[in-house]
Amino acid sequence: MRVLIAGASGLIGSALGERLRRDGHDVRKLVRRETRAADEHRWDPPAGTITGGAFDGVDAVVNLGGKPLFPGRWSAMRKQQLTDSRVEPTEVLAEAVAEHGVGVLVNASAVGYYGDPGPSSVDENSPRGQGFLAELCAEWEAATAAARDARVVHVRTGLVLSAKGGLYGTLRPLFRLGLGARLGDGKQYMPWIALEDEVGAIVHALTHDSLSGPVNLTGPAPVTNAEFTRAVGRALHRPAPWFVPGFALKAVLGQAGEEMALFGQRAVPAALVSSGYEFRRPTLDSALAAA
Repeated sequence: MRVLIAGASGLIGSALGERLRRDGHDVRKLVRRETRAADEHRWDPPAGTITGGAFDGVDAVVNLGGKPLFPGRWSAMRKQQLTDSRVEPTEVLAEAVAEHGVGVLVNASAVGYYGDPGPSSVDENSPRGQGFLAELCAEWEAATAAARDARVVHVRTGLVLSAKGGLYGTLRPLFRLGLGARLGDGKQYMPWIALEDEVGAIVHALTHDSLSGPVNLTGPAPVTNAEFTRAVGRALHRPAPWFVPGFALKAVLGQAGEEMALFGQRAVPAALVSSGYEFRRPTLDSALAAA
């Protein structure tokens, strides 16, 4: 396949590009700066422009763009920036997919779609939850509407575990200093996924016609924050006896602290498993060992 990736320089995008090339696919990148290589094509989402030739022979588009949700408080301006960085580029790509007759669009989303459902398991048929992240994910997914003739997959990603960045890359130095801590009461679920499986699942979505609509990209065995904290401590051979009170997180980070740290989703990858995907890292301990 010839695959065009937006957000190719991020943690997931760079690993995805490497995997696709290793599997024999042709990879192109959309970049917002001046191009530096033959496989790069410039685009400007606010202007709605993409350089000519970017979609020549393209079989599938993967959109992984979006400003980081963390760190920092979510002011009204910050929320608008987070929304604009996701919705506007997705609309531009969806219109281009429709215009050029591209068959597949794999578009990023997140398990934040489910809000905070408590200890109940949620799969792709579960309703949207409450909160800013849930609303953001719903707008993000709706922005693909123009690509109605393509097979569109909304990959609702959990917490990606990798030594190169993401949540684990942030936590590892803290735990090594003996500062590992559970958040709040630790009962909120953390829907983790190993980077290897995140990439493998996206490739699976690209190549399996049975997948469309929302697909949870999470490991098959979600754990609570308390269990996650203990597992990271074990992996790094460090104790993690501390905890950060929920009121402190909300006081310092406001809504961002509440939704990013205290909300939890016991999200299960029902669509992925039923389509035949086999996890390389099916347990948290195996995912942490790989990271």
